[in-house]
Parts: sequence; structure tokens; C-alpha cells
Amino acid sequence: MITRLGSLRTAIAVATGIATLYMGLVVFNNVFDFPTNRAFVEHVLAMDTTFKSENTMWRAITSPTFALIAYGAIIIWEALTAIVLGIGFVLGVRNNDRARSYGTVGFLMMMLLFGAGFIAIGGEWFAMWQSQQWNGLQPATFNFLIASAGLILTRLPERSQP
Repeated sequence: MITRLGSLRTAIAVATGIATLYMGLVVFNNVFDFPTNRAFVEHVLAMDTTFKSENTMWRAITSPTFALIAYGAIIIWEALTAIVLGIGFVLGVRNNDRARSYGTVGFLMMMLLFGAGFIAIGGEWFAMWQSQQWNGLQPATFNFLIASAGLILTRLPERSQP
């Protein structure tokens, strides 16, 4: 029993399950507190709380329709990530060999969302780092690192037991 509980497969299942829960709650909060996070996306895209340098403000997108579409796309990506991770978790609990593949894809999806979406595009392209009020870089970095750790865990080689 201890050998099974202490196995790499169990560790992957637990990490994937926690990430599933987290991403599911992110989707839940974004759907049921839609206006709060929509405002976040609108302000980041509009760059209205940045330093307002003329060298960067040409990047600002002030269309509420575009912001709504972008926010909807984020929620859809988060939901798909939660689903893929959830499948990986269920397969892991069932000791199915495909669990690692789903976990890997789910953690990569998290990395894309938080790394490419929030850190690179939001943080640098839309200068979110300049905002005192609408700066999500710290939680994005935290989530990117969590996803990276999960990805590393899913890719570790499994040693055969002596």
C-alpha cells in the first residue's frame, strides 16, 4: 500500500488532480464573477493604468467587444485545460498509462495560458507590469511555475521497482 501511495504515478495523479481543481475553480470564478475579471482584461488591453508612453500606447485595444471576445477565449481555454487535466487525473486514479499524456498536455496548456498569455502578452506587450491596479504578473508567474513543476513531474522516467 505504501509503495503504491508513494509511487510516481500517485504523485502525478495528485498533482494533476490539484491542478484540475484549481483550473475548475478559475473557470467557476470567471463565469460567476464575470464582470470583475472582464474589467481586468479590458483595463490590461486598454493600457489605461500604464505609464502611457506614446512609444507603447499604440498597442492599446479599447474595444469592449474585442475585450469580451478575448475574455471569452481565455475562459474557454481555461475550461479545456481543466477538462484535459481532469481526464488525466481520472486516468491516473485508474492507473491507466495514458494519464501522463493528458497531464502533460494539461500542464502545457496552463503554461501557454499563464506564460504566453498573461506574462508575455499581458505583461510585456500590453505593459501590465506598469500598472499598480491591474497587474496580474505575480499570480501568472506563480501559476506558470506550478504548471512547470507539474510538467516536469509528468515527464520523469518511471523506475521499475526492485
